[in-house]
Amino acid sequence: MREILGERRTNGNGDGKDGDPALRRSALRYARDWRWPVLPGALGAPDGTCSCARPDCVVPGAHPADPPLLAATTDPAMVHWWWTEQPAAPIILATGGQAPCALGLPALAGARAVAACERRGVTTGPVLATPTRWMLLVEPYGLPELGELLAEREHVPSSLRFHGEGGYVPLPPSCTGAGNVWWVREPRADGGRIALPRAADLLDILVAAGLTAPDQGSRLAY
Repeated sequence: MREILGERRTNGNGDGKDGDPALRRSALRYARDWRWPVLPGALGAPDGTCSCARPDCVVPGAHPADPPLLAATTDPAMVHWWWTEQPAAPIILATGGQAPCALGLPALAGARAVAACERRGVTTGPVLATPTRWMLLVEPYGLPELGELLAEREHVPSSLRFHGEGGYVPLPPSCTGAGNVWWVREPRADGGRIALPRAADLLDILVAAGLTAPDQGSRLAY
């Protein structure tokens, strides 16, 4: 995992409970400073397996395990405790509600979409990536709004995935079964809040880019 903050520490007993502080500090920043609800995820291995022990896990190392998604919180004390007990756990953002939603594409299509946004002067907001997929964070949207947006378009590629209410995405500097998670475009605060674009402003560009990428099937492999 790419180190972005500090060095690995132990608690003096050799069990590594304090671990690398990067994940805990990042989780605290998301929850305390940005008010993004987070929780620890299952652990992914380099061979693509997941600590949830499901052989058919479609998002190894990139989904909630214990506690479940509904436990996601912005409470700094709870977040600190979780990442003290589970210092290597990926950081999972519970999308929707008051939290950001996300639109995701396979990595090559995602890179093309971001490049197209830059050419057209369209602001993308935060963009995160894994070796297999790119995800663009957007303002919260509801299912009725998303349904209207999709109904207006004749073709929507199955490679374009939507993470809204009840969904989740891994956040940097997590490491999933597919590899590291990093920021392509880091979040920027605007008046104390993280600036996010509307899904409607990005959807046409993402649809066009997604049509250039094959469907990955059910295994998302974030």
